[in-house]
Amino acid sequence: MGATKRQRFVFAQMGWMLGATLLLVLVESLTLELFFVVSLIGFLVVTELTAPFRVTPAWRRRLLWVIAAGLVGFGYIVIRRILSILPPGVF
Repeated sequence: MGATKRQRFVFAQMGWMLGATLLLVLVESLTLELFFVVSLIGFLVVTELTAPFRVTPAWRRRLLWVIAAGLVGFGYIVIRRILSILPPGVF
C-alpha cells in the first residue's frame, strides 16, 4: 500500500517534469535554469497535493532534505540573475 502512494508521487513528478520539458521546448525557452525552477515548483506542488492527512511516512520526511537542496539551488540562481542585471561596478 505504501509503495503505490510512493509510485504515484514519482509518476506525478515525472509527468510534471516531462510536461514542463515539452512546454519549454514548444515555446523555445528550454534552459537548464528554467527547467530547474519549473521542476522545483512542480515538486513542491506534487508534494503538497499528495501529502497525507494524519501519518507521515518516513520516505516523505526525507523529502524535506530534497526541498531544502532545491531551495538552496533556487537561491543561487536568483542571486546569479540579480548580479548579472546589476552594473559591473556594484559588486
